[in-house]
Amino acid sequence: MEDRRIKRFLRNSFIAMIIMCIVTFTWLTLYMSKKTEESVVEVTEIYMSEMSIQLRQKFSSIISLRLGQVEEIIKRTPPETVTYGSEMFEALTTSVEVRGFSYLGLYSKDNELENLYGDDVEIKHQEDLENALKQDGSIVAQGKNKDGDKILILGKRAAYPMKAGKKSDALLIGISMEYLNEALYLYSDNAMVYSHIIDEDGSFIIRNADAYRDSYFERIKAEFDEIHGKDAERYTNELKEAIRKGEDYSTLISVRGEQRHIYCAQLSENSKWYLITVMPNGVLEHSITKLDLLRVGTIIGSSVVLLLAMSVIFILYYRLSRQQMKEVDKAKQEAVRANMAKSEFLSSMSHDIRTPMNAIIGMTEIALKNKQDTMRVEDCLNKVKLSSKHLLGLINDVLDMSKIESGKMSLNIAQMSLREVMDDIVNIIQPQIKNRNQHFDIFIHKIITEDVFCDSVRLSQVLLNLLSNAVKFTPDQGRIDVHLFQEPSPKGEEYVRTHFRIEDTGIGMSEEFQKKIFENFERENTEQVQNIVGTGLGMAITKCIVDLMEGSIELHSQQGKGSKFHITLDLKRAELQEKEMKLPEWNILVVDDNQELCISAVSNLEELGTHAEWTLDGKKAIEMIEERHNRQEDYHFVLIDWKMPNMDGMQTIKEIYDSVGREIPVFLISAYDWSDIEDEAQVSEIEGFISKPLFRSTLYSRLKQYVDGEVSDLSSKEDKKIDFNGKHILLAEDIDLNWEIANEILSSAGLALERAVNGLECVEKFEMSEAGFYDAILMDIRMPVMNGYDATKAIRALERPDRDLPIIAMTADAFSDDAQHCMEVGMNAHLPKPLDIKECMRVLQKFLER
Repeated sequence: MEDRRIKRFLRNSFIAMIIMCIVTFTWLTLYMSKKTEESVVEVTEIYMSEMSIQLRQKFSSIISLRLGQVEEIIKRTPPETVTYGSEMFEALTTSVEVRGFSYLGLYSKDNELENLYGDDVEIKHQEDLENALKQDGSIVAQGKNKDGDKILILGKRAAYPMKAGKKSDALLIGISMEYLNEALYLYSDNAMVYSHIIDEDGSFIIRNADAYRDSYFERIKAEFDEIHGKDAERYTNELKEAIRKGEDYSTLISVRGEQRHIYCAQLSENSKWYLITVMPNGVLEHSITKLDLLRVGTIIGSSVVLLLAMSVIFILYYRLSRQQMKEVDKAKQEAVRANMAKSEFLSSMSHDIRTPMNAIIGMTEIALKNKQDTMRVEDCLNKVKLSSKHLLGLINDVLDMSKIESGKMSLNIAQMSLREVMDDIVNIIQPQIKNRNQHFDIFIHKIITEDVFCDSVRLSQVLLNLLSNAVKFTPDQGRIDVHLFQEPSPKGEEYVRTHFRIEDTGIGMSEEFQKKIFENFERENTEQVQNIVGTGLGMAITKCIVDLMEGSIELHSQQGKGSKFHITLDLKRAELQEKEMKLPEWNILVVDDNQELCISAVSNLEELGTHAEWTLDGKKAIEMIEERHNRQEDYHFVLIDWKMPNMDGMQTIKEIYDSVGREIPVFLISAYDWSDIEDEAQVSEIEGFISKPLFRSTLYSRLKQYVDGEVSDLSSKEDKKIDFNGKHILLAEDIDLNWEIANEILSSAGLALERAVNGLECVEKFEMSEAGFYDAILMDIRMPVMNGYDATKAIRALERPDRDLPIIAMTADAFSDDAQHCMEVGMNAHLPKPLDIKECMRVLQKFLER
C-alpha cells in the first residue's frame, strides 16, 4: 500500500513537472520570439538612422564641393569684367567642361533661363530658385533635359550679362543625377540596403532597385500589401505628414509579400529633398533569430537533461523506498547544485559585461568595508589600479581616434635611442608575459645605427599595441618573438630602413577578419575573441600612426597557428656620431637555444672586436669549455640564456663550475626580469646579468668594465634608490585633490614642495625667491588667472640666473601635440595625468641629478 502511494505520488509529480516544463518553455519561447522581433526592429531603426545620417553628411559634402566649383568658375570669369558675347561664352564653357559639368545657363528672377552650354533644361519647382537666392545665394534643384534625363542643377548668385541687355541673378550648372547616385553609393547589385531620393510631392529625384514609377507615393499605393492593420493609404498619409513636419519617419512595410524596413529623412535643412532608405527585413533578423533559436535550444536541451536526471532519481527512489529520506536528501542536494551552477553562470556572464567602472566602484566599496584588513584593502586597491589602467587605455584609444578622425594627430619627432625604446617595452610587457607563463625573446641584428629621429612615444604605443594583443591572444606556454633589424633606406644615406617584426603562436585570425583588422571597432566575431577584453580601436590607431610615420604594416596570420606583424619605417639617422665601441680580442662563447639569436649576438660581439662562438645546447657548451680549458685557452666570458630546454642556464652554469671551476666569468642573458632569477643567480655566484635585447651598446656597456679590470656588480641591474632630500619644488596646481596626491607621492621621496594655485602666483613666488632656491617647477597647464604656457614664458623672460631651471608639465593634456607645445614654450618635459609614478620619478631624477 505504501509502495503504491509512493509510486502514484512520483508518477503524478513527474507528469505534473513535465506539463509545467512544457508550459513554461512554450511561454518562454513565445516571449523570447516577441522580444527578438522587437529587438530586430529597434536595431534596424538605429542602423538605418546612422546610415541615413552618413548619407546626408556625404550629400552635404558633395553639394558643397560642387557649389565651390561654381564659385571658382565665377571667380575665374568675374561678371563685372565680361561683356555679353562669344568670349564670355567660351570662358565659361571651358571652365564647365574642365570640371565635368554637362550644362551651363544663366537665370534671371523673371524666370528667364538662357542656355549657354549643353542641352536645354527644364527646371522643376523653378519658383524655389528665387527663394534660394534670397537666403544664401546657393541653388540646389532638379532639372530635366530634352531626352527626359534628370539633371542635378547647382547655382550661385552672379550678375552676368544676358540677351537684350538683361542681367542674370544666378549662374547655373548641371550634372547628371546619376553622378549623385554613384557618389552617394545609394545602390549596388550586391548591397543589402539601397536608397531613393524624392521631393516633397513624392516624385523620384533618384530611384534605385526595381522602382520604375515616377512617384514614390504611386509606387506604394500600387505595390504595398497591408501589414499590421496598416494599408497603403495610411502609410502614404503618415509619410506625407512626416515630410510636412520635417521629421524622420520609420516603419515596416510589405511589398509583394516581402517585408522591408523603410526610413525617411530630409537630406538637408535647405533642400526639399528626402532620403528614403530601404532594407529587407531578413538582413538583421536572420542573425538575431539564429542566436535566439540557439539560446532557446540550449535552454530546452538543459531542461531535458535536468528532466532525465530527475527521472533517474525518481526511479532509484522508488526501487530503494526503504532509503526514502536519504534519496529525498540526495535529490535536494542535486537541486542545490543545479541552482549553484545557474548562479555561477549568471555571475560569469555579469562579470563579462561589466565595465571597468563597475570594478572600480565595487573594489572601493569593499576596501571601505574592510579597513582593518590590510591585505584585503591592498588586494582591492590593486584591482582598482588594474581597472583604472584599462579604463584609461580605453579613454586614450577613444581620444586618439578622435584626434585621428579630426586630422589633428601629430608626431613629436626627436632624437631617440632604439635600445632605450626596446628596453622600456620589455620592462612594460614582462609582467604580462610572466602572468601567462609565455616564452618571450627579442632578436637584434644588422643594426646600422641605434640613434634615430622618431616619435618615441608613438613608436612605443605601436609596438605595445601589437605585443599586448600577442599576449592576450596567445595561450599559456605560447611563444612571442620580437625581431629588430635595419638595412639601407631607399630614401638616401640620411635615412635607415628599420624593421620591426612581432610574431606569436596564438589563435591567429581568419582571412576575412585580416581584411578589416585596421578598421575602427572591428573584432574577430568568435566566442574565444569576444571573451577577451578589448575595444577594437588598438589596431586602427596603430595603422594610423604607422601611416603618419610614412611607414607600412603587413600582417600574415593563420587560425590556430599564430600571427606575424611586420612594420617598416624609414627613420632619419641621428646627427650625432655614435661613440666608437671596441673591446679587447676576448674569446667569448654564446649559449642559447635559438640559432637566430646566437648568430645576432656573435655578429655584434665581433663588431666590438672580440672572437665569438656559439652553441644551441648546454651540454655542448660544457664540452667546448672543457676542450678549451684542457688546451689552456679558456674563454674570457660565457653568455648563457636563462631558459633553455633539456638543461637550462642555471644547470649549465653549475656544470661549468663543477667541471672547470669558477675562473671563467659567466653572464646570464634573458628577456625576463632580473627579479625573477635574482635569488637563484646570487646562489650560483654568476658574474652578471645582461638583459635582452642584446644591442651592440648593451653588450659593450656590460663588458667594458673588464677593459680596466673592474669587477661586475649584480646589483647594478636593480633600480637605484631615489633620494631627493634637500630638493625644493614649486608645484603649480589649482585643484586641491591633485595637490594632495602629488604632495603625498613626491614628499615621500624627500622632496620639499610648495604650492601655487595658479600660473600668476607661480611666477610671483619664483620671482620673490632667492636665486637657486627652487630646483624645479612642476606646472599644470589649465589654471585660472594665468595658464601654464603663459607662466612658463613669463619665468623664462625674467632677468634671473636661475630662469633656466627645469620646468616640467604635469597635466591631463596628454596628446603628443600637447607635449610638443609644452616644449615650444620652454618647458623641459611633459608628464601626463594620471601620473605614472615610475615615469615621474625617472624624469625628476634625470633633471635633479644634473
